[in-house]
Parts: sequence; C-alpha cells; structure tokens
Amino acid sequence: MFMSTNSRITYVNADGLIVGRMSSNIAKRLLNGEHITILNAEKAVYSGKKRSKTAEAHLFLEVGAPERGPFHYRRPDRMLKKTVRGMLPFRQPKGKAAFKHLKVFMGVPLELKDQQSIQFEEAFASKLKGPSFTLGELAKEIGWNQGE
Repeated sequence: MFMSTNSRITYVNADGLIVGRMSSNIAKRLLNGEHITILNAEKAVYSGKKRSKTAEAHLFLEVGAPERGPFHYRRPDRMLKKTVRGMLPFRQPKGKAAFKHLKVFMGVPLELKDQQSIQFEEAFASKLKGPSFTLGELAKEIGWNQGE
C-alpha cells in the first residue's frame, strides 16, 4: 500500500548484508513512501558458490541484443538498484513512484559521511552457514571496469 508521505531519507549501509533480504526490506519501505539511499553497494553479499553464480551471470549476459536490450549492468550499484526494482511493481504508477525514491552508491560519498545508517538485522551475512561472496567480486568476474 502506498500510504505514508514521509519525506525523511533513510540511509542503509549494505556492508555485510545479503542482497535479496536487504532488497525485499527496501522495496517494502519504498512502497510505504520512504526515501532510501543505499551506501557501500559493492560490499553487499550473495550466498552460494562464487563459481556457479558467476557462470549463471555469464549466461544471463548473453540474453538479448546490445542495441535494443535487455541491458545488463556490470557495476555493483546498478546491479543492486535493478535487484530492488525487480521487487517493486515497476510497471504500475506506485512502483515507478517508489523506485524514484531510491539512490544507490558505491562506497560512502563525502557529503553523506556523517549520516547515521541502518542495517536490517534479518539480512546479516553472518547468519549464513555456506559459502558467500560480495557483489563487487561478482561484478569484477563479469567484466566491471572499476574506472567507470
């Protein structure tokens, strides 16, 4: 439901948080009208074996045509933003409005350095028992040039 018109910005530190669990929490908050800024996108964590997830990502990159889409991002901040978008009803007006309230950054910009940030307790990667790797590591494996 699209109820609240709270214009306060919530800062989320993605360092050590599981991508899917964090994204679902963020999508719910966006639909409730919050403005959310995600920091340290490249430090978010995927669960599973790095080799199999990388192979899966390479297969996904082959889908479509480069000139007409779908467009596949390789930068961690854009990958995370697209993950959150997938959890929103993006083709409906309320989903588009909610998505406009999301900003994602790699690292912490200087102007946001002193801001208090939250982390979702249910999304901590320390609860994982199996293998895991960061979004930045996956991005490097699929061709992210860090100079962009």
